[in-house]
Amino acid sequence: MVARVVTPLRNDRLRQLPLEFEHTPSHAADDFLVGEGNALAHGRIAAWPHWPDAVTLLIGPAASGKSHLARIFADRSHAVMVTPETITAIAEADGRGPLVVEDVDRLGYDEPSLFHLLNQAMRGNRTLLLTAREDIAKWPLATDDVRSRVRRAPAFRLEVSDDIELSHMFAKLFGDRQIKVDPKIIHYLVARMERSPEEVAVLADRMDRLALARGTAITRTIAAEALALREAEREGGSQQDWDPSSDE
Repeated sequence: MVARVVTPLRNDRLRQLPLEFEHTPSHAADDFLVGEGNALAHGRIAAWPHWPDAVTLLIGPAASGKSHLARIFADRSHAVMVTPETITAIAEADGRGPLVVEDVDRLGYDEPSLFHLLNQAMRGNRTLLLTAREDIAKWPLATDDVRSRVRRAPAFRLEVSDDIELSHMFAKLFGDRQIKVDPKIIHYLVARMERSPEEVAVLADRMDRLALARGTAITRTIAAEALALREAEREGGSQQDWDPSSDE
């Protein structure tokens, strides 16, 4: 996919007011950036409904693309998105439709209900997609019932493997915000940043806020300031503005 990156507009009047605008990340299938670090996971989602196993697990850090793949799967399969508030009712209904359970290692799902959904899937009654940040061994589970079931499922990791993938992540995040950024600025960031999907999301948000506050396009000066702020935050252990619970 071609990255949507062009030279910034110097007279972009729409970005002159220091106001906060909500933006919605695109979870369209065509907007998912396939690279070496996520190709297997993407291929697995694209292969539905021809999965040899009823349960699939996606593992990766925050902002690595798990939620994007989960939305693609939900669109393809018409799956229901399970939440900690709805899991018990869905499990008790004993249905057959595909399900998505995101952040299964972090959101405190009811374990007996999760165990029931896994059993339904393993009996061939439904398809189940799980996402998590941590390996199964690190999940905070009270018993091994869920862990033993999930270990039978194939796990696909999402990782950022090179500068190109980091650059593409910046391009997508800026595109979601309808911001035009010079590719040279993205190259500048990638060469100096902490190498992780989470850091891409934090820096993109920080630069957008700085540019909005000053009524300018995102420049190399703003990029340098965002990098310096992040370094100071890491050294001081301060809390970042970006919400780490967001797992796009």
